[in-house]
Amino acid sequence: MTRSPAPLPSPERRRHLREAASLTQAQVARRIGVTRGTVRAWESGRTTPRGPGREAYADLLTSLTRTVATVKTAEADKTVKADKVTNTQETAPPTRMTVSPHEQPAPPAATAAPAGLTPAQAFDALYAFCAPALVRQTYLLSGRRELARESVERAFQLAWQRWPEVAVDPDPAGWVRATAYEYALSPWHRFRPRYRHPEPPPADAADRALLDTLLTLPAPYRRTLLLYDGVGLDLPETAAETEASTPAAAGRLLHARAAVAARLPGLAKPAELHRRLAEVASAQRLRAAGPPAVRAGGERRARFWTRAAIAVTVAIIGATALTVRTAPTRYEPPVPAGETVQGVPRRAAPGTLSAKELKLRAKLRSGIQHGPQRLLPLPG
Repeated sequence: MTRSPAPLPSPERRRHLREAASLTQAQVARRIGVTRGTVRAWESGRTTPRGPGREAYADLLTSLTRTVATVKTAEADKTVKADKVTNTQETAPPTRMTVSPHEQPAPPAATAAPAGLTPAQAFDALYAFCAPALVRQTYLLSGRRELARESVERAFQLAWQRWPEVAVDPDPAGWVRATAYEYALSPWHRFRPRYRHPEPPPADAADRALLDTLLTLPAPYRRTLLLYDGVGLDLPETAAETEASTPAAAGRLLHARAAVAARLPGLAKPAELHRRLAEVASAQRLRAAGPPAVRAGGERRARFWTRAAIAVTVAIIGATALTVRTAPTRYEPPVPAGETVQGVPRRAAPGTLSAKELKLRAKLRSGIQHGPQRLLPLPG
């Protein structure tokens, strides 16, 4: 009786295990004894491992899983110790800018919430999970500390206004992240007085060079690079969040990496680029407001715009009523413009009477002096 082969992880999980161990496809291929194209096909799901290569690949993935679990346990122990020393979550700078969704549990808002969890408590849990890392990400996108904080707060305020929709979203953290990115990359900020002048750059020269390089990239390329090499999303998820096709997202990623490597040759490797992005973002003192303040700000903004909409509606209704009340009830055609009439002799100016006119006047005066006779025309 032959033993059935052990099940393999999904293709996406295979790639994440390899990247978590900082291995390239060529290194994995050498360990198994296959070509690099075969490993690429296994990780993309185009082909399925078979025969001896499958057993070697399964053993390698098992060892990588154990290694990643050990590293995660060590990082968790370090985090717990750091939390005990600082006794607060915001004061201790994280060792990584972001966490890959395949390496951390889902945010509390995405899991099944207890029956007694109120919407405010669920929102606060999502905010505490996402806000610290999201502020650092938006700082790398915009290069402005104040704009990064404002972008995250506006995104969560909008999430609180649409909480019934966000609460049932499969990925509420992705919903808030996409909203914050859109606000941070809005081109209208350049016309605001508070953002017309640049902020002080990072003190470290290497951090300043990396941030300047990122800001020279076009906004779609910068966002794609941050999502893939910073946040750790895979290519289809990156393409979906940037509203682009997978080939277009891949092209943006390659061009962005090439531009960064051209100016900073030491960041040609994705692992090194990820580490440097985390260091640059963690070196800045970026703190967002507390969840109650964000919720209160969102409610105030919602009340303001609601009252503004009511005021505009009342003004439109009043103007319409006034127009109906004062409008004429029947049609009155407009008076046409005057036109010149031809054939009428011009009126002469008063002056001296001619002999004929004097004779006619004398005749008229002599004919009506002796009674009320009527003037009759005489035959000529």
